Amino acid sequence: MGLSLTLYGWVARLARPLVRRKLARRAVQEPGYAQRVEQRFGNYGDLPRYQAVPEMPLVWIHAVSLGETRAAAILLRELRLQIPALRLLLTNGTATGREEGQKLLLPGDIQVWQPWDDCASVSAFLCHFRPTIGILMETEMWPGLAAGCQREHIPLVLANARLNEKSLRGAQRLAWLARPAYRSLRSVIAQTEADASRLRAAGAEVTAVLGNLKFDVEPDAAQLAQGQAWHQAAGKPVVMLASSREGEEALWLQALAQLRSSDPQAAASVQWLLVPRHPQRFDEIVQLLQGAGLQVSRRSQWQSGPQPADVWLGDSMGEMQLYYGLADVALLGGSFAPLGGQNLIEAAACGCPVVMGPHTFNFAQAADSSVQADAALRVAGMDEGLQQAVAIASDTSRHSRMRRAALQFAQAHRGAAKTTAQLVAAVLESTEGFVNSSFEASLFDEDSV
Repeated sequence: MGLSLTLYGWVARLARPLVRRKLARRAVQEPGYAQRVEQRFGNYGDLPRYQAVPEMPLVWIHAVSLGETRAAAILLRELRLQIPALRLLLTNGTATGREEGQKLLLPGDIQVWQPWDDCASVSAFLCHFRPTIGILMETEMWPGLAAGCQREHIPLVLANARLNEKSLRGAQRLAWLARPAYRSLRSVIAQTEADASRLRAAGAEVTAVLGNLKFDVEPDAAQLAQGQAWHQAAGKPVVMLASSREGEEALWLQALAQLRSSDPQAAASVQWLLVPRHPQRFDEIVQLLQGAGLQVSRRSQWQSGPQPADVWLGDSMGEMQLYYGLADVALLGGSFAPLGGQNLIEAAACGCPVVMGPHTFNFAQAADSSVQADAALRVAGMDEGLQQAVAIASDTSRHSRMRRAALQFAQAHRGAAKTTAQLVAAVLESTEGFVNSSFEASLFDEDSV
């Protein structure tokens, strides 16, 4: 272990009390953060140690949060087809990611928290589970984890990889730490050529550029149908602020007040729907809306459907496709404040046109391509965003055209999941002792964690 990594490991070890305090604070609003905290530091209680056998590899997927876990679900679906006998080890970093990840587990699969990136925690994790291969989703590069896997001869794949300019600058400032981590990766599968270029600049050897796994999402037909049924009952178009981030609701309220003043008929012609990104902010946003004099109807209180109100609040998790079925147009959260934008692919797959702000650096190519395809519209700010969203929702012909374009845009970019799974399987095939049986092997029948 180099001196730089040793120093980093000691700093990470000394930071443990700060990590515990941060988890305790977050657990006040999200109790999931208080569960099994010791797993983050390599203590797994009575969880049995795993001994992989050649025909049944333990495939470790790390998906830090909700979006990465949904991308992992798409990849895992293909991996199970190509390697039927695999057993899953899933790690997450956030409570929402962990909750979503529970849906991916089959009998015998394992789910634990991501280990903190000090040497002792990483070593305990790797020695306890001994994964055959590790798959890191999107941006999740941890120097300690990468070094530990290299030391234990566990191949690492960075899948659906992306790296924006800001993160590249950070990696270059810490090149003494980041470059060895990127160089240790066995395979890097980038989303776009721009991502590939930045990843190479950070030190990675890019294997392939395949597009975004999230284009291969299969919308939940039941959720879409429920949303569409509620939309019909609404009696007027629905405009949604989707996956809003902190600060954007205030911008939205200012823009709505401006629209009500300048064009009250337009403001009243649609039903407003607001879906925050983070569940710990639901109550705070209700107070914000009510403080502005708006009546709020919360999804968590709906029985047979939305109740009449100025604003419907989507205060539930795992129902984004229901909301896209309910909405005629979505204002893209994260794009109206300098946060890089949320992912618009799910909206396109559900046939919901998108209006986005100027800040889309997290998904720059997908955002630009969707605008070129007429599946989305870019605006300068929230005021223009509300005006354009109302205009699209109120124009049947324009809305239908953009809806078709969104569906076609999503369909045209599918296919990354199958090829990514093939590349992961190829890395597995090159792992000493691994045998991919040609028949469907049975899984362990132990209870999943």
